[in-house]
Amino acid sequence: MTQAEHRKILMSLFDAAVAAAQPAICLPPHFPPTPQSGRLIVIACGKAGASMARAAETHYAEAIAAGRFTGLCVTRKGYAQPLAAFELMEASHPVPDDTSAAAALRALELAGEAGEGDLVLALISGGASALWAAPAEGISLADKQDLTRALLKAGAPIGAINCVRKHLSRIKGGRLARAAMPARLVTLAISDVPGDAPDTIGSGPTVPDSATLADARDMLAKYNVRPAPAIEAALGNPANETPKPGDASFAGAEFILTAAPKHSLRAAADKVAALGYEPILLGDALEGEARDVARDHAALALEAKAKSRRVAILSGGELTVTIQGNGRGGPNQEYALALAIALGGATGIHALAADTDGSDGGSGKADDPAGAIIGPETLARAANNGHNPAIFLINNDSTGFFEMLDDLILCGPTLTNVNDLRAILVDPA
Repeated sequence: MTQAEHRKILMSLFDAAVAAAQPAICLPPHFPPTPQSGRLIVIACGKAGASMARAAETHYAEAIAAGRFTGLCVTRKGYAQPLAAFELMEASHPVPDDTSAAAALRALELAGEAGEGDLVLALISGGASALWAAPAEGISLADKQDLTRALLKAGAPIGAINCVRKHLSRIKGGRLARAAMPARLVTLAISDVPGDAPDTIGSGPTVPDSATLADARDMLAKYNVRPAPAIEAALGNPANETPKPGDASFAGAEFILTAAPKHSLRAAADKVAALGYEPILLGDALEGEARDVARDHAALALEAKAKSRRVAILSGGELTVTIQGNGRGGPNQEYALALAIALGGATGIHALAADTDGSDGGSGKADDPAGAIIGPETLARAANNGHNPAIFLINNDSTGFFEMLDDLILCGPTLTNVNDLRAILVDPA
């Protein structure tokens, strides 16, 4: 097969993974009935927030027509969709902005208006942590912005970042559930986090928190991040501890996971098996430094090639990048670059790494690359252009490298988010 044919297969795997997590498909079976006499208050937040809200609009058309529906949708800038029954707010990601703070306060206000007999339906997807960012008392938004940047630069995984953010927020870590009392609360979630723990998806605004203030302090120490004095004080204040299991806020509350990385990984595996490859699933919750994981995966691919196995090595999860250079990129692009270097131009091996939300790190714009594709000729093409891939990797400039080769995946927002998809095709013949 040609490079173009391999690229087409790889993109079909990405498309299958994204399709399996589209809210229009995964949400409707789980929508709760409209309250018999009360109001329905729908609060959507995340990178999939707008598409989740659209699915709700379709499902609850009668409640909307009857005037018993109130909706708020908060999503990332550039990820909006036309909505008729929702108040729409677009905020910044991954570093929060003023709209993030205002959106969190608006969500708390709407939840606080709910009374007995009403239903608060929370539609949560990845990205909600940054998109809802009302700081706890005594902390400025600038403090939280600086902290987020520092944790990202240090290569902290999303679980560690969310552990800290939950204890510096008015809405995260179960506090939205507290605001919704005494109304019934149902959460439908799309997971983008390794392990799919409810309290890590969007920093768990509607569920009990398993992490503590001490855990948050430990995370800052682990990644050598020195916070502003106000944040240090907040993390030592018992008043900022999050609600735990058994708290009255969660009595009768329901949490339903509607889509997760494992479902999308399985969809990609089914697709590639139908094409004659043997799927090898490494798991949907991989974490670690992108370049280190890439070297491990290259070794697996080379071993399969040496044994003349026609395989597709698939994995999900969320990798990290410890930033030391000043280039552009994201964990999927850095993984792809490191993978190409580790493979050394071995024939018959092609790969894709991309974020299912359509944006892999970068500048925070909706048109950032989703990831990149590599093949046996990647290193040779770079050399022909006079470029050394190792230099790009040292400078964390994977976007610059793949932009030069026209091998970036530029798909725009997919309107869902179930983390990363990495696929390595090994054709030994």
